[in-house]
Amino acid sequence: MVIKHTKHFLDKLENLFASSEYMLRYEKGNFKSGYCVLNDAKIVIVNKYFPLEGKINALIDILIELNMDPADFKDKANHDFLTELRQTQLKF
Repeated sequence: MVIKHTKHFLDKLENLFASSEYMLRYEKGNFKSGYCVLNDAKIVIVNKYFPLEGKINALIDILIELNMDPADFKDKANHDFLTELRQTQLKF
C-alpha cells in the first residue's frame, strides 16, 4: 500500500479510530511528537495545527504504537485497510 497524503486517506484513518475503542481528538498542545495517547482514558490527541501530512504520519505512528488488532473491526473495509497498512509498515 502506498501511503497517500490526501484528505481521503486521512478520512480512512479517522474512520479506523471511530470504529475502535479509542476517541480521536484534534487539540492544540505542546506535544513533542505532535500527538499524545492517554491509554487509561482511551483518548488519542493530535496537534490540530499539523499540516495534512503531519496528521497522517502521526495517526499511522499511533496505530503502530497501539498495536490494534484487525480482527477487532466488524467492518470488512476497516479490517482490510488496517491489515494492509500494518503489512506496509512492517516492510520499513
